[in-house]
Amino acid sequence: FLLPHFVADDLYDALDELRLSGYDFDPNWFAPHLEFRFPLVGQMTSRNVTLELRQAVEPWPVLGEESTNGGNSRYVDSSLERLQVKVRGLTDPRHVISVNGRRLPLHPTGTNGEYVAGVRFRAWQPPSCLHPYIGSHNPLVFDLLDTWNHRSLGGCVYNVSHPGGRSSETMPINSLEAEGRRQARFQTIGHTQGVLNIPIEEPNSDFPYTLDLRRVPPATSEPMVEERTPHRLTQLFVHSVVEES
Repeated sequence: FLLPHFVADDLYDALDELRLSGYDFDPNWFAPHLEFRFPLVGQMTSRNVTLELRQAVEPWPVLGEESTNGGNSRYVDSSLERLQVKVRGLTDPRHVISVNGRRLPLHPTGTNGEYVAGVRFRAWQPPSCLHPYIGSHNPLVFDLLDTWNHRSLGGCVYNVSHPGGRSSETMPINSLEAEGRRQARFQTIGHTQGVLNIPIEEPNSDFPYTLDLRRVPPATSEPMVEERTPHRLTQLFVHSVVEES
């Protein structure tokens, strides 16, 4: 219920119920509302696979009372953020999406080749927050991994703030400037190079659709390509070449 895809599904279910009661609400009327609440961060396409990032909902918990100069205060931990990752054209189980070297728990949406998942991370490290010893995960590096070749086919990078360190002193004057600031924090370069270990799945029964980067990652991963058994087609090809020679 915190990811835009499922929020839209719940909204459309409510509209269907209203339509059965005689109130003909068009779902397209609410598209601007969803776009405003869950803005598009950016998207990239590589090898016919499209990866899309959108802002999601992240509740900010209220901490306990702390002593200050003026008395007691209760801080809000605003350091957590959540993104939705939606992938189209993905071939399962060949393709895997990773963020900062950890595997996303992709779930099918019902559309062929389309999967969705969430990633929860610490955007910055304030003096008062939950788990104060966990640092910031910025930037987030997303990779489209090919498990057959153990390489990244492409990726993108999301920065919490301007990658060049620029700090805006004023509020954006309109939606176009706000969108421009978001686009400046998204880059379709910077993915991981070379032969990679394929990260293993991290099942979480409490949040099966979201990867929480604050959790301790597993210590093992799938072996690299040099340690794998050759593909069946490769074995047949080598066998035929040996027979002909």
